[in-house]
Amino acid sequence: MASTEQLTDREMTGQTTAEVGEQAMGPAFVASAASVGLALYYFFIQGERELGTFVGLWPPTILAFASYFNQRKMRQQLETLTQPGTKLRDAIDSMMGNR
Repeated sequence: MASTEQLTDREMTGQTTAEVGEQAMGPAFVASAASVGLALYYFFIQGERELGTFVGLWPPTILAFASYFNQRKMRQQLETLTQPGTKLRDAIDSMMGNR
């Protein structure tokens, strides 16, 4: 079983992995959608094709950064569940209550 210290860490954050992912991707999705709109504006309305193409490359970069930070948060949550230096099988067994 998880130790009391680990349980209180989880209870203090009160977030599941899905909630952390939604928080990280929400602003990133809005920013990437806005940059797509801005790229279309520059490309078609202003006629500045190079600037429109440049701004059009922002959404994948924004989403990549959001994904990276999301993965970092999930890894931190996983490390709070497992003890550093243990094997994966031992960690799963301890979480399942087999040890």
